[in-house]
Amino acid sequence: MPRVLLLIVAAALAVAAPAAAFTPTNPLAPRQWYLQDDHAFDAWPTPPTNLAPVRVAIVDSGVDCTLPDFAGRLFAEKSFVGGSPCVDTEGHGTFVAGEIAANLGTPGIVGIAYTAQLLIAKVVSPDGTIPLTAEADAIRWSVDNGARVINLSLGGLRDLRDPSQDTYSALEQQAVEYAYSKGAVLVAAVGNGDEAPSQPWPYASYPAALPHVVGVSALTRSGNVPDFSNRDPVFNDLSAPGASIFSTFPATLTALRTGCPDQGYSDCGTDDYRNAEGTSFAAPQVSAAAAVLFAVDPLLTNSQVSFLLERSADDVNATNGCPRCGLLRDSLSGWGRLDVAKAVEALAGPLPPPDRYEGNDDAGSQAWTVWGKNDQLKATVDYWDDPVDVYRIALQQNELLRAHLAAGAGLALELWQPQTVHVDRPASQKLLIEESTTNHLAFRALKRGMYYIEVKEASPAFTPYTLTLAKTATGSPGARRR
Repeated sequence: MPRVLLLIVAAALAVAAPAAAFTPTNPLAPRQWYLQDDHAFDAWPTPPTNLAPVRVAIVDSGVDCTLPDFAGRLFAEKSFVGGSPCVDTEGHGTFVAGEIAANLGTPGIVGIAYTAQLLIAKVVSPDGTIPLTAEADAIRWSVDNGARVINLSLGGLRDLRDPSQDTYSALEQQAVEYAYSKGAVLVAAVGNGDEAPSQPWPYASYPAALPHVVGVSALTRSGNVPDFSNRDPVFNDLSAPGASIFSTFPATLTALRTGCPDQGYSDCGTDDYRNAEGTSFAAPQVSAAAAVLFAVDPLLTNSQVSFLLERSADDVNATNGCPRCGLLRDSLSGWGRLDVAKAVEALAGPLPPPDRYEGNDDAGSQAWTVWGKNDQLKATVDYWDDPVDVYRIALQQNELLRAHLAAGAGLALELWQPQTVHVDRPASQKLLIEESTTNHLAFRALKRGMYYIEVKEASPAFTPYTLTLAKTATGSPGARRR
């Protein structure tokens, strides 16, 4: 089933000027109330001059490339549904792009990552639908053209109670895995309940509900989580302002309101954008924050950027506007409210260890292949973003494998047969082993093949670990198997 753009119509709300450490001179910036809530520029007393240009992909409805807000910000454009990527008849992609990368100091608004270079990938068909093939191709094109951040303000229904309505797509997941394996941070809206069977809806949409995607929910100006913002205990990672958002809008659409002074901006747009709300417009703020971290430190990995954004968030709870949000991580707001300044400050360290084996999330081609006789692998697992690591190991007949896992409590080792396709499938695929504890196993192969070792995080935690593997050639097995 095709994906849909994630926005809904909001009631009109008053907006206040942001109070940032440096104040953008853009005359329309005071209407961007979310800049203050995000602490978008609080890390610097003056605009930094040494930020690296970071490529950010907007997989959306296209962008009006003629707007002065995007002068010098456009790196490449491509349409995957026909027509020009620089013609945006929906307005959605132009709106998202402004939040991320509108120029500092121009006569309009300012983006949080105002030095970013945009890759425009148009995936919305003339009938308003988003074909999955177009989305998947756009994700791959984006990362092949250097995108370090990919914004996906779109989604398809996830319904664990009714599989006939669930829109999981292996094609979409494979594209996400490809992008992540190439080092990109993927950010997606968790979805809006008005596009689900009921509101509020207890499941994040796809692709937010896929491994290694940062799922973003919405907040109101009072700090509450609105009913339209989907809940999810696992795949809702962060929250950001998603109500009464002000941004750029295609000039051809604002021209329909000839008496409106702010041509090219959403207050002159169509009814559903004048006070736009939706998780679609919360996600770009997180994408921009990811680009800022890469701009400050280009050597960061995607897993480090996601971790820093999530763990530096301000907790959302009853004391600051959300009476239904529990302390720490919860299903409504994830780790909490985006705080760009705290994420930048967290770069001072200590940083989470990088994991060079990702995305080794399943058997088959997704597993990381280990060829040597002895190896020591240092990696991480994360209950919410990366709960499983899988390693593929070549064993000869009668070769003895010993594996030892050094880590905190909550991790487990499992060994799977060569023909295993998915490690979360029937237990009959698991192997009987000669020695087994929570963090140690020994196995003698009765036949030659590629076996799979799984490291699994079963408790809500982020855990670095060291996996030590040793293979020894032996004669015929003498120990009794159990």
